[in-house]
Amino acid sequence: MHDDVEKVLFTPEQIAARVSELADDIERDYAGEEVLLVGILKGAFVLMADLARALFLAEGTVRPRFDFMAVSSYGSATRSSGVVRILKDLDGDIADRHVLLVEDILDSGLTLQYLVRNLRARKPASLAVLTMLSKPEPMKPDVEVYEGFHIPDVFVVGYGLDYAQRYRDLPYIGVLREEVYGRS
Repeated sequence: MHDDVEKVLFTPEQIAARVSELADDIERDYAGEEVLLVGILKGAFVLMADLARALFLAEGTVRPRFDFMAVSSYGSATRSSGVVRILKDLDGDIADRHVLLVEDILDSGLTLQYLVRNLRARKPASLAVLTMLSKPEPMKPDVEVYEGFHIPDVFVVGYGLDYAQRYRDLPYIGVLREEVYGRS
């Protein structure tokens, strides 16, 4: 375990098992469909890669395609400011496509609500969200949400999640020691 991590919440094995279960859910719900996985950078890149492999290993009929968006609502803070900026938009049109927004964490829900409104305006055939982590009481968007794990209101890193662009490479999800980031 990294010295800056207070405790591990989910091991690599627990994460892999849950991603496989999520892939099974997606396969069940989108059988035979082409689904555009839209990864929210940078945090969701690890989850999206694992999810794509899990869909392949499920030997199902879902055919994923990939695109990415980069948004900013945190800056260097540990909580969302609620002001969302799109730093990188989608490369293609999503009209009449099944879109699954892949997010690392559902914290306040403000960023996700903004993204859902933005993408819904582009007229996809369907729109849903997959998030690896969900904190207590986030504002959930009015779409189907696939959730990996529920966590307490703690600051987590690993498995794509970062603090100051560090810790994304940790193979587990852990609680960052408060003295590393301080309280705002």
